Amino acid sequence: MIELTLIGIGTGNPGHVTLQAIQAMRAADLVLIPLKGADKADLAGLRRHICRSHLQGCATRIVEFDLPVRDADDPDYRRGVNLWHDRIAEAWQTAITAHLPEASGRVALLVWGDPSLYDSSLRIAERLATRLAVTTRVIPGITAIQALCAAHAIPLNLVAEPVQITTGRRLADHGWPEGADTVVVMLDGGCAFQTLPPEGIRIWWGAFLGMAEEITCAGPLADAGPRIIGMRQTARARHGWIMDIYLMRRG
Repeated sequence: MIELTLIGIGTGNPGHVTLQAIQAMRAADLVLIPLKGADKADLAGLRRHICRSHLQGCATRIVEFDLPVRDADDPDYRRGVNLWHDRIAEAWQTAITAHLPEASGRVALLVWGDPSLYDSSLRIAERLATRLAVTTRVIPGITAIQALCAAHAIPLNLVAEPVQITTGRRLADHGWPEGADTVVVMLDGGCAFQTLPPEGIRIWWGAFLGMAEEITCAGPLADAGPRIIGMRQTARARHGWIMDIYLMRRG
C-alpha cells in the first residue's frame, strides 16, 4: 500500500511550511519533485531548498520527474485537462514504482498553496488510485488568497458579505458573478479583468506572493488595470513564468 501525502507548502516562502508539513516530509520514504521545464526551473529549485532545509538527517529520498505538458491547442479545454491529468498520474506511478518497487511505502508531494483549493493534485491522486493501492491524506498549506490579502493588509470579505472565487476563463466568459461584491480570480493568464466595465471596481493584485520576487499593485480598476498588465508582462519576460492572483470589489 502506498501512503500518499499531498503537502501544502504555501506560495514560495520556505517560512510558509508548517510544522505538520515538516513532520510529514520527514516521515516520508520518498518526496517527488516535478520538473516543469527550464522556464520554470525556479519552482523545482524552491522545492529542493525546502527539502534541504527540513530533511537533514532523514532517510527520505528525493526523486525528480518530468511533468507532462498540457496540450494547450486542444479546443476542448476539459478534455485536454482530463487527458493531461491521466498522463500526470502515469508519471507519478512510474516514479513511485521505480523507487518503491514493492508498491509499499510513504510518498509525499509538495504542492503550491493548498492541495484542496484550485489545485489538481487530489484529482490526479484519484486517478493514481485506479493504478496502485493508494491511500491519500492532505496537509493544508497557506493559500495564494491568504498571501494576497496579507500582502495588501486587507480582509478577504466585507462584513456579512459573500466572496466568490473563480477563474480568469470563467470571468471572461460569464462576467462578474451574480450575488457577490467581492471576487477573487485565480488561474488568469489573460488578465480577464479587462473584459469588465471598470467603473466602481477596485482591484488588489499580486504575483510571486511570499517570494523574494513578490510584486503587488492596487487601486481603481481603470487606473491599476493597465499598470498590472505592464507589470505582469515585464515579470513574465524576466522569469519565464508567473503566478499571480487578484481580488476585486464593487461599490
